[in-house]
Amino acid sequence: MSQPGTDPDDDRKIVHVYDDIEEEDNRLPDWWLFILFATIVFSFIYWFIYHTAKLRQQPGESYAAAIEQLVAARIAANPASAEAILALSRDAEQMALGAEVFRTTCAACHGPEGQGIIGPNLTDRYWIHSPDPEEILRGVREGYLSKGMPAWEPIIGPERSLRAAAFVLTLKGKNLEGKAPQGEIIE
Repeated sequence: MSQPGTDPDDDRKIVHVYDDIEEEDNRLPDWWLFILFATIVFSFIYWFIYHTAKLRQQPGESYAAAIEQLVAARIAANPASAEAILALSRDAEQMALGAEVFRTTCAACHGPEGQGIIGPNLTDRYWIHSPDPEEILRGVREGYLSKGMPAWEPIIGPERSLRAAAFVLTLKGKNLEGKAPQGEIIE
């Protein structure tokens, strides 16, 4: 092996030699440089469109909007579904109406805050029946005649029954002092 720079036909520029490994100072390939500069240009365009000018929605925002539309369509198709009841329980205006329904129809047995008087405590972790939204709605609609709870839907109607069931969901987990626990513990 000849020493670097001793061969007149050798136009390589060697910048470093260590353990007989020669480090050359070669130009990067054109295809590699093209990808590098194209990536830099793309990143500036993306930054301008999505972050500066906000001409397009961020991908995460677009995904969230699509999911929201899907949920809204499913709720419209089945207003008594678990998703619909949960969505209703997050609507403050609807929950004010639900609280009024609860106060006028349910508070006599369940207490003004759901802590239980004659009926069970709705704020603790113990449930006689399932705490699922659809099961709560079914209980409000059809009642539990064997336990003394009447069917409320024929009396107050389907919309008010739905609001009452959604309001009961807002009571879960408050653990107010009231009637002793009844039923099974639900985590």
